[in-house]
Amino acid sequence: MSMLQFFVAVDVTVVNIALPSIGADYGVDGHSLAWVVVGYTITGGGLLMLGGRLGDLLGRRRTLLSGTALFGAASLLAGLAPSFPVLVAARLLQGVGEAVALPAAMATILLLFPEGPRRSRALSVWAAVASCGLVLGFALAGIITAHLGWRWIFLISVPFIVVVVVSALILVPADRSAPSARARLDLPGALLLTACPLLFVYAVVEAGEAGTSPWAVVVALTGAAAAAVGFVKVESRSPNPLVPPSFFAVRSRVRANLTTMLLSGALSTSFLLFTFYLQGRLGIGPLGAGLTMLPLAVALIMASMLVPRLLERWGPRACTLVGLTCAGGAMVTVAVAAVVGGGPAALLPAMLLIAAGMGFGLVGLQYIAVSGITDEDAGIATGVQRAADQLGGATGVAVYVGLGFAPALHAGDPFVVAAVLAVAGLALGAVVIGRSPVPAEAHT
Repeated sequence: MSMLQFFVAVDVTVVNIALPSIGADYGVDGHSLAWVVVGYTITGGGLLMLGGRLGDLLGRRRTLLSGTALFGAASLLAGLAPSFPVLVAARLLQGVGEAVALPAAMATILLLFPEGPRRSRALSVWAAVASCGLVLGFALAGIITAHLGWRWIFLISVPFIVVVVVSALILVPADRSAPSARARLDLPGALLLTACPLLFVYAVVEAGEAGTSPWAVVVALTGAAAAAVGFVKVESRSPNPLVPPSFFAVRSRVRANLTTMLLSGALSTSFLLFTFYLQGRLGIGPLGAGLTMLPLAVALIMASMLVPRLLERWGPRACTLVGLTCAGGAMVTVAVAAVVGGGPAALLPAMLLIAAGMGFGLVGLQYIAVSGITDEDAGIATGVQRAADQLGGATGVAVYVGLGFAPALHAGDPFVVAAVLAVAGLALGAVVIGRSPVPAEAHT
């Protein structure tokens, strides 16, 4: 399960450093290339809850195998893509495969490890692997692109995905019940949930581009709002909604997922700010920039060893607040480095704080978001949690980086503006989770 999580996480960031090479091969400009990243992230995040529901209705082992196989096939297609549209389509299919496979993988872990120390350790491993995949994606992209070519950033994962499929066939317990053939899936809800952030991100990105028609931004924002309203209406009338109304009755879950979106937005923004500072401000090449971020991965591994013990001692809410504070400190450090200047070492404190923010914040929020689950709702709980993480990251990047690096909107330092916006989001997250009831199981 963690191997699958690692390569899914790598695919979130590995494309960033390879984008110039992809654009040069296909003759595509940077504006179009951005959708190779955003399309994958939002498509995967928007369909995650549908994937969670599939696991509940059809069986987690079947869903896991199907989603993993689709992700591997899409990775192969991306690596062999003869044209840019085919590459974009392959990236969208990767997002679909991730959305189907990851909720089933996480639900499998949760149901195998009971609440308490064993589950907290399992979730820490899961979160650490995901975080290391995000960070190592930068380094792997630089090494692979420099020595093998950008196509291998996709092809290299294919044999490992085959190992995941074979291992799941052998190790994952068979589904207890037969597939629910008569169950209807909420496809309109899933499409509206995907369209809403896509249109919103498009509007924010285009608003910062010089010469963009304001009508295009207005139409996109209107479409995003209409999709959000439509999603609420569809969910309230659907016999099999993506998110059952009973889910919102557990306030701790709702607040944990809202805070996850705000924290993930800041964490994803920090990755891009690190990259922009190292390559744009300091002129370090892609390979050097990726290797410079390796201390972040090492710190994440150390945090994964420490957090389970503190989670049992402090409780998930306290750990979450520590993570939010560390992430906020990292954003302040980036802003100061941008104003004062300095070499790569100036970002080292920010990297360590981001590692702590991930280790404490995401694990604590995951614990709260999935506390009290049963075999019947494990898929939807994990699907919502993963969707909050991924959609929050994509939307946060669009808002914080899109507005921060938009000279058409302001004359301030882009790093400072982006950092201030991220800190404001983290402060809001601290207020939300600070008022959340703590699951009783977290203290056992």
